[in-house]
Amino acid sequence: MATDQILTRSAPSVTVPRAVDPKPAAVSRLPSLTGLRFPAALAVFVHHAFLPIVPLRLLADDGTADRLAGWFTQAGGLGVTFFFVLSGFVLTWSARDNDTTRGFWRRRFVKIYPMYVVTWALAVSLFAMYYTSVRLAVANLFMLHVWVPQYMTNFSVNAPSWSLAVEAVFYLAFPFLLRAFRRIDPRNLKYWITGAIAVIAATPALAYALFPDSPRITSGHESSVSQYWFSYVLPPVRMADFALGILVALAVKHGRWRNIGMAWSALLLAASYAATAYVPYLYGQRAVMIVPIVLLIAATATADIEGRATWFRSRAMIWLGEVSFAFYLVHYIVLCSLRWALGEDRMFSTPATVAMMAGAAVTSLLMSWALYAWIEKPFVRKYSRPRKAARA
Repeated sequence: MATDQILTRSAPSVTVPRAVDPKPAAVSRLPSLTGLRFPAALAVFVHHAFLPIVPLRLLADDGTADRLAGWFTQAGGLGVTFFFVLSGFVLTWSARDNDTTRGFWRRRFVKIYPMYVVTWALAVSLFAMYYTSVRLAVANLFMLHVWVPQYMTNFSVNAPSWSLAVEAVFYLAFPFLLRAFRRIDPRNLKYWITGAIAVIAATPALAYALFPDSPRITSGHESSVSQYWFSYVLPPVRMADFALGILVALAVKHGRWRNIGMAWSALLLAASYAATAYVPYLYGQRAVMIVPIVLLIAATATADIEGRATWFRSRAMIWLGEVSFAFYLVHYIVLCSLRWALGEDRMFSTPATVAMMAGAAVTSLLMSWALYAWIEKPFVRKYSRPRKAARA
C-alpha cells in the first residue's frame, strides 16, 4: 500500500481524525499503546527462546528445531522495530510545550538507565563474566557496544541491551528532531513520512551493496557481520525508525493521518511477517514490516483518541505493558541462566522445551514485576524532577 494513499483524503472507506489537542489524561496516555507493548516484548522473547545458538538452544535437532527457528526468526526484528517507532510516536504525543531539553534527558535517564545497570549486573554475575572481558563489559555498561561492527560485541553481556544503547542515541536527538519536525507544514508530513519509509526500505540494499559478504553472523542467516550491523544495529541508521514515529504522531495530531483500523493493520502486519520468509534476511528484519507497524501504532492511538474500547486497554494488558520494559531486559538473562543450569550439551524434546519456555516466560514476568515495582517506579518517582522542583 502506497504511503500517499494512506495520508491523502480521497478514500471514503477509512477515517481521518480531526486535529487533536492531547490534554485529557485518557488521550495523552494512550493506554492501548501501553498494552500493545507486551506482545512486542513477547515476540522478542519467542525469537530468543527458539534461536539455535549455543547459549540458548534447548531443543533437540529432530526437525522441529529448525522449523520453529524459521517461524520466529524475524520476531525479534518485528518487536524491536515496533519499539523504535513506538518510542518516537509516544514521546512526541506526550511532549510538553514548556519542557526543557535537560528535563527530558533527566526523565529518560532515570527511567531507563537504573534498570539497565541492574540487569547488566545480573547478567555479568550469572553467566557473562565467564566469557566477557572486562573491557567489553565496561563498554556495554556505558552503552558503547553498538558503535563497532562486531557481532559478539554488539550482543555482549545481556543481548537485548543493544537496543537500549540505540534508544539512548534517540533520546539525545529527540528534542532537536521534534523542534525541527514541528516546523513542517502538516500538509507536507506525508512526504516526510514517505521519505522515512523509503530510507528504511533502502537500508538493506545499501548494506548488501557496500559491505562484504563475510564473515557471516553466528546465527547462520544470510548476512555478514558488517551488513547486519549497518542495517540493524547502527544507531544513525535506526534513527529513521524513531523519526518515522515522530512524524506519524504529528500527522495524527494534526488530523493528517488516514486510519484503516486496528483489525486491518494487524492483518497486514501478519501478512507482512509471513512475507519475510520469502525475501533476503535483512529486508525481512524491518523493511517489509515497517508500513504495517506504523499503521497499527497509529490505528491503536486513534482508537484511544476516539474513546473506543480495545482489548489492549484492559487493566491486565496495561499492567503487562507497564512491566514490558523490565520483561524485555530480563528475559534473555532467564533463558541463558536456564541453559547454563541444564548444561551445555543436554537437549530436550519439543514438548519439554515448550514447557520450559513457558516456565521461563512466567519467571521473566515475575522478575519484571519485581524490577518494575522495586527499581523502575521508585527511581522514576524520586528522581524524574530535580529536588527543588519536586519540593515546590
